[in-house]
Amino acid sequence: MGIRSENEGEVSNQACTNNLISLIPQLSELAELTVKDLFFKDSSDIDPDDWYSLAVEIEKDYLNYDGFVVLHGTDTMAYTASAMSFAFKNLAKPIIFTGSQVPLTVLRSDAGRNLINAVQMATLPFNEVGICFNDKIYRGNRCTKMSISDFAAYTSPNFPALAEIGLNIQMKYVITPQVGNFSCKPFFSREIMVLRMYPGINPIIYLPLLENGVKAVIISAFGSGNFPVTGSSSMISFLEKCVERGIFVVIASQAMHDAVDLNKYESGRIARDLGCLSAYDMTMEAAITKMMFLLGNYQNQHQIRELFGKPLAGELSNLS
Repeated sequence: MGIRSENEGEVSNQACTNNLISLIPQLSELAELTVKDLFFKDSSDIDPDDWYSLAVEIEKDYLNYDGFVVLHGTDTMAYTASAMSFAFKNLAKPIIFTGSQVPLTVLRSDAGRNLINAVQMATLPFNEVGICFNDKIYRGNRCTKMSISDFAAYTSPNFPALAEIGLNIQMKYVITPQVGNFSCKPFFSREIMVLRMYPGINPIIYLPLLENGVKAVIISAFGSGNFPVTGSSSMISFLEKCVERGIFVVIASQAMHDAVDLNKYESGRIARDLGCLSAYDMTMEAAITKMMFLLGNYQNQHQIRELFGKPLAGELSNLS
């Protein structure tokens, strides 16, 4: 029932996979499990090739299992969960990501509890790509990692938890019936650049990077989508050069909560008038992987612009 992706910690923890059920015997009481090793690597090394492998593996086994659990390192779990949410259309089965802050073989590890909860969630009618962590289930493309060491590693800043796990599982999720056949688009482009705003930024430094095949720039802006517009730090010329080259520009926010509003302040209105896209209330992980997905699977610029502003997998609130 489970697909294993990778585990945080040293590669010597391979033994944890081989003996997973013996280490956590309760798992066999919840479901009939199949454990597969796709790759072992630090989650910081995860890349679109791994997303492709994972998506194709799930697609291949989609009719053979009732649900899927992916063990993944915590640093980039929200990126991979977001990527999978875009790769699969008309998903009718649960794909649950989980991991741990403390490795399974270490005293007081949270791995066992998280995995038991994830497997149980994967047996329920739940057609989402979710992240199961610290007794909560979140929509994967709404999550971001908020803590390096706390067991509550993740938060979902602009969307409530889908379920909470105590003595019972309290579902706060309403299943949306899927219309159409399940399909997979596993391609993700690497041709993007993420640029974080900071006081004193020098845009000239970044201009040469636009010559290296960049197709989209995601600006991690201040507040509701603000960036410098005067003095040597003005971003206006940089944005104009992006637009001239046909490079998509997405304005996201460094603030986790609430949504980008390109109508609110001068810099936002300048970006809007130049044709920049708003990330609205998407997490940075969702905005990045969504643009990578669109560039990897669509060629028409108008279609990419239109799809970026629409919710494809619940990653974006209806803010109209």
